[in-house]
Amino acid sequence: MSGIRSTGIRAALLPVPLVLGLIGAAAAPAGAVASHTSHTSPPGQSLTCHGKGVDPDALVRHRTETVINAPLRTVWKLQTDVERWPSWQTPVESVERLDHGPLRKGSAFRWTTPIPPNPSTPATSLEITSTVQQIKRNSCIRWTGPAIGEGLRIDGVHVWNFTEVKGGVRVSTEETHTGAQVEADVPTATKILRAGLEAWLRELKSAAEARAHYRFLQEHA
Repeated sequence: MSGIRSTGIRAALLPVPLVLGLIGAAAAPAGAVASHTSHTSPPGQSLTCHGKGVDPDALVRHRTETVINAPLRTVWKLQTDVERWPSWQTPVESVERLDHGPLRKGSAFRWTTPIPPNPSTPATSLEITSTVQQIKRNSCIRWTGPAIGEGLRIDGVHVWNFTEVKGGVRVSTEETHTGAQVEADVPTATKILRAGLEAWLRELKSAAEARAHYRFLQEHA
C-alpha cells in the first residue's frame, strides 16, 4: 500500500472518481455543461447537511455544482434510489442496500467499480461502503465510508445539496478523501476527485433531464 508511486496512484484511482463522488464517472469535455461551475472550496465555505460538512483536515477535497433542468423530485429520486445507480452511472458495477426502505439516517449501501491493472496493483474492484450520516428530504445528504481495493484504501466524506432555482435544481456537491495513497500525491488525487465529481453531475443531469423530457412527452401526447 505505502509503496504505490505517483503513476500507480493515478492508475489505481482512475475509475474511482466515476463513483467517488462516493465516497463519486466518464469524462466529457470541460464546459460540456454550460451551467457547471467547479472550484476547490475553502474550508470555511464547505457544504453542510444538518450542520455537518466534509473533513476539515483532509488534504484532498473538491466542490462543484451544476443546474439540472428537471423537477426536484426527479433529481432526488435518482440520487437516493441507490440500487438503481448502475442504470445511469456508467462506472457503477453493482449496488447493494444494507437496509430497507427509503434512504434515511443510518442507511448503508455497498457498491463497486472496476480498477484496471497498473504497475503497482493488479486489476481489481473497488468496494465502497457508504453510510448516511445526515439527510433532509429534497435538500441534502451527507454520507461517509471507506473505498477499499487491492493495495488501496480511501476514506471519504461526501455532501450533497439540492436547491430549487429558476430553470430547475442546483445540485452542489463536495467531497474529501484521506488515506496514505491519496495523500502521497495530493495534486493527482485532487485532479482525479474533481474529474469524478464532475462526471457524476453530468450523468445525473443527463438522466434527470431525459426522464423529465419523457414525462413531458407522455403528459402532452
